[in-house]
Parts: sequence; C-alpha cells; structure tokens
Amino acid sequence: MTRPILTCLVILMTNSALPENQDPYLRLEEVRSEASLEWVKEMNAHARERLALAPEFNDLQARIKTILDAKDRIPYVSKLGDFYYNFWQDEEHKRGILRRTTLTEYRKAIPTWETVIDVDQLGETEGESWVYGGSTTLKPSYDRSLISLSRGGSDASVIREFDLISRSFVEDGFDLAEAKSDVAWLNKNEILVASDFGEGTLTESGYPRIVKRWSRGDPLEEAQIVFEGEATDVGIFGFSDQRKGFERAGIVRAIDFFNSETHLFVNDELVLIEKPTHVDASFFREWLLLTPKKDWVLGETTYASGSLLAARLDDYLTGSRDMYVLFSPTKSRSLAGFSETRDFLLVNVMENVRNQIEITSYRSDQWLTEPLSASQGFQTISVRPVDESESNQYFITRSDFLTPPTFGMGEVGGTDDVLKQEPHVFDEQGSTITQHWATSKDGTRIPYFQVGPKEIQSPLPTLLYGYGGFEIPMLPGYQKVTGVAWLETGGVYVVANIRGGGEFGPQWHRAALKEKRHKAYEDFIAVAEDLHARNVTNSQLLGIMGGSNGGLLMGNMLTRRPDLFGAIVAAVPLFDMKRYHLLLAGASWMAEYGDPDIPKEWKFIKDFSPYHNLSKEPKYPPLLVTTSTADDRVHPGHARKLVARMREFEKDVTYYENLEGGHAGAADNTQRAFMSALEYQFLRKNLSTGTSIVDE
Repeated sequence: MTRPILTCLVILMTNSALPENQDPYLRLEEVRSEASLEWVKEMNAHARERLALAPEFNDLQARIKTILDAKDRIPYVSKLGDFYYNFWQDEEHKRGILRRTTLTEYRKAIPTWETVIDVDQLGETEGESWVYGGSTTLKPSYDRSLISLSRGGSDASVIREFDLISRSFVEDGFDLAEAKSDVAWLNKNEILVASDFGEGTLTESGYPRIVKRWSRGDPLEEAQIVFEGEATDVGIFGFSDQRKGFERAGIVRAIDFFNSETHLFVNDELVLIEKPTHVDASFFREWLLLTPKKDWVLGETTYASGSLLAARLDDYLTGSRDMYVLFSPTKSRSLAGFSETRDFLLVNVMENVRNQIEITSYRSDQWLTEPLSASQGFQTISVRPVDESESNQYFITRSDFLTPPTFGMGEVGGTDDVLKQEPHVFDEQGSTITQHWATSKDGTRIPYFQVGPKEIQSPLPTLLYGYGGFEIPMLPGYQKVTGVAWLETGGVYVVANIRGGGEFGPQWHRAALKEKRHKAYEDFIAVAEDLHARNVTNSQLLGIMGGSNGGLLMGNMLTRRPDLFGAIVAAVPLFDMKRYHLLLAGASWMAEYGDPDIPKEWKFIKDFSPYHNLSKEPKYPPLLVTTSTADDRVHPGHARKLVARMREFEKDVTYYENLEGGHAGAADNTQRAFMSALEYQFLRKNLSTGTSIVDE
C-alpha cells in the first residue's frame, strides 16, 4: 500500500487504540495550511487513481451528471407576490439562476422564465466562486429581498439587499460581510440582524450571540442591540411574521439544539414567552402553538412529548394556561411537522413511518381536524403553503423510492391538481418496496425499508443507509442517483429508521442521546444482521453509507462490527469526539453527544469516538471517506485524521476532499456527479465480488 509522502505529519503510535491525550495528526486540523493541502492533494490523487480512471467510472459520472442537469426535472417554485420563483442549476448554469414566471406560464410544459439573478455571471464579474444560499423577502410588498451568497458553499455567507422589481442589488442597501448571519425584515427600512459584530459577539458554537435592530442608512456598528445571549448558547436569532393583521417579531435564544427561549416584541418591548425550554413556540393568527419535546406537566394535566398544543396568545401572555390539544402522539403515531395557510394548519402525521396530511382550524368555537391526503403504499407526502397569509392554497409533493415525484397545487376544501411530474430516470422493473422490522439488542423493534428485486433467491450486493440523529426521520423518496448507480445493476437498497432520528417523535430521538448513543448503533447492527438472517445479503456483499452524523454512525460500524460489512462510505463525517466541540459548530451538538471535557461524559463519549477506537489488529472493511475543505460546519479535520490513522495502520482506506461544497460536499452538479460516482464506483468494486481493491 502506498505510504504518505508527508512523513512530517506521521507519528507512529502503538498498535492499540489512540490514547485520549495524544493526537498525532492534530496538524491536519489546520484547514488550509500548506502541509495539510499537500496531504489532501496526495489523497485525492490516490482516490482518482483507484476509482476514477476506469471507463465505467466515466460512464457512470456522465449518466449521473445528465440526470442532475436534466431539463425535465421539476422546477419547484415559491410564490412571492405575483411571481413564482425557482432556483435552477444545469449544464449551462453551473452555479445556477434565480428565475421567475407566472402561474399561467408555469402550468405550460415548457414555461417562459425571467432571470432574476445569474449566479455564474455574478461570480465571474466579481471574481468569486459564489454559491446561492437562499433569500428572505419583504412581505407583503415582495419588492425587496435579502440574498445570501457563500464562497464555495460554506455556511458563512454575505447578505445583500436586492430589488426584485429592477432585478438589481440595492446601492447602499443592507449589506453584511461574510459571517454565519441571520436576518429578518421588520419593515422596508428596518431589519433584525444577528451576525459577527466583532470580538465576543459569537457563541462557542460560532453562531451569533447578539441581535441588533438595524435601520436603513445607519452604520451597522451603531445599530441598537435588542438582545444578547450567553457564549454557551448555540445562537441567538431574530424572527418576523408578516402575516397581514397578525404582524409579529421576536427573538429565539437557542440554548442548545433542543432547548430554547422565545421572546416576543409586545408594544416594542421584548416579552419572554413563559414555558419550559424543551417546548418550542410558534405563532398562527391569534394563537400560540406549543410543541413539547418531553412530557409537560401543567397543573393537573400532562401533555405528552410530541404533542401540538394551541393557546390564545393574548390570554397566555396574561397568565392563562388554557390549552387545546391539536395532536397527541401514540406509540406508532407521531407529529412530523406542520405549516400554515391563511386559516388552516397543515399537519404532517406519521404512523409507522408512513405519513398523511391533516388539516385543522378553529371554527364553531372548537378546533376541528380532518384528513387532507393520505399516503398510498410507502409514499412520502409533503405540503407547504403557497402564500401563508393571503390564501388557503398549498403545494403538495408525493413520491416514493421508485416513483418520481409529482408537484401539485390545491386549496383547502377542494382538490389538488398536478402541476409537474418528473419522468422515470432508471429502470425499476422487477423492484419493489417493502418494510421490515429488526429487533435491537434491548428488544426494541426497528423498522427499515428495503428496495430491490421482488424475489431474492441468493445474497445480493446491498447498500444500507442510516443517520439516526437530531430527530431527523429517514423517509421514502425517489432515488435517482441510487437508482441508476445501484438498483439498475441488481443491487438492493435499504434505509434504516434507527433511534436518534424522528420517525416516532421526540422519544425515539431521546432514546439515543448522550450515554444512550450506543442504542442507535445497536439498532443499525440489528438491521444489518436481519438482512443477513433473511438471506438478502452477506458480510462480503453488504455496503453501508451515511453522512455527517451518519458519518459518525459509519465510523462506529467500522470500529464496532467490521465483520458485518464489505465496504463503508462516510461523507462529511464526525470522527474525533474528543475535540468535536472545539471545532467549528461542534459545540452546538453537545446536547446530542455530551461534553467530552466532563470526565464522566467523556467516559461514554469515548465509546463512540471512532478516531480513538481504531487499532491495528482488526481486519477492517474497505473505507471511503469524503469531505469538503469549505465545510465550516463539520470540520474536515475529522475525516483527515481518521484516514491518516488508518493509513498508519496500513488499512484499506480511500479519501477524497472536494475543495468546495461546504457541508453539502459539492457546489454544483459537476461536483455532485463526480462525488456520487466515486461513492458508487467504490461500492461496486468492493461488493461485486466481495474482495478489496486495496493497492498491492
């Protein structure tokens, strides 16, 4: 196996796991140092040599790129005033264009679009590698927007005021330097801004600690400070609800990922919404909506974790605690989210990881709920308002693993019609979707989806995907790239709904927090073992994949059960759990993982820190690790250091670091196609015969 050239970065250790107070590859955390980038260059060349030189790689990359650039993709839109806006990337627009059209035009097979911002042209003019990061638009005038642009796709971005009428940036308008900023319109001449205002104004997680009220024409440094949080908070952010007749603004203090305070401007003074910090607050017309993450005992009533509650805001602020229960969970039924039209709440409900949409509203002196749309088979349905304050119209999207998405529009009380439908891009004939249940180590039943041939006579190459964190559910959705790169070749695709995710509400998430983190890993292992037991696959043919927190999951599968898997892909991963809270946004995740500076917490954190649990003796399956130099959320040092450690132990590891892309790993379709082709080429080579492609 080829050894690293940069011997200055290599300190030979013992064959045992990494001592917690020693870090031989600390210098690889210097993101853009000459030595680090030289190491990255060497690793990338090694990855290209291994995976990207074969003709089949070029064919795969080209087909993925064609799919990503396809003209017949659904151009999803958001309505702002009279126009329907869409952000679009393709071969001609690598970094994309923000464009708009009318509803009449949008309904046509080939709409006529008006370009609002050409990001490629802007980047060329300004000599920057701009990536579009979204916008915040002034309502109800819809004439101004605050546009976010990042260099290379990082979370940090510049924010500039844009005139949607003239389609040009506003001279001497609101303009924020590069930072992890957050903005909200108060009116045409005032915004709430949370940003990096200089030394001491960021939290330990790297997010804003201070919110200012900034008036047009005033220097930012002179803007009024309206709220200051603590350095230990995740961040402080402003919000504004411009719903006609119910205009509101306020501040959210994110104490950690799962605890927050909400402060509301009342008569221009900030008033704290009194509630437990685990209860999230939002607003709908005259109502305060509350969603507890733990059981909430209020007087003689206990409101279940994962409920949706409503109280009259004015009454609540004066001390009333009269509550309406709009949704109450069961063991199998959970709240996946909700959004608002002018008069109705659109409530997304999941039952055993199948979802349906319900509508609820206050009428005839009571809250009434009725179904809007139910899932068919394993279909995932999502809805969002067309224009929150102006109508009861909604957009609705439906898809599953094998069915291309449809994008429709409807109105509460009527029916919805399909506006756009994507074509099939891979041959799914002979494939089917099934749901299965594995039994974890503690007896908990863990659901998972399986996509593949209807009849499996002998073990097949199988790709198992997982995440298991931050209350994020893994739901069925059309898998264009996976379909082309994996399912069409006869492979099986599996998605595990392990604890730590949001498939069964907050309790499912809390079951794998901190000292219980091992539950998520035991769940994933149980799914893998169930696939073995059902003769779907075997250890030589089973590959696994995950990114970010899912990358941490992959690292733990590598160190805990290397015997179960034939290949592992980890993207933008966390690996070093001793230092994760010191790197970029890492401190914001301590509510999820724990604080490694507290000895009793490091004791259990060390158990799921892959960097510290690697050793020379085990036979590890081949590992591919990918990340981005521009990732300013999960530090690329995590990936670099574990790879360096594996190479020290002469293990089979391949590494590729994209220079752009941020936490998404890629900034445009060319980069996305290359990264995806690397991953699937790696899996195909290692799982097709069950043998390693390690260099001899």
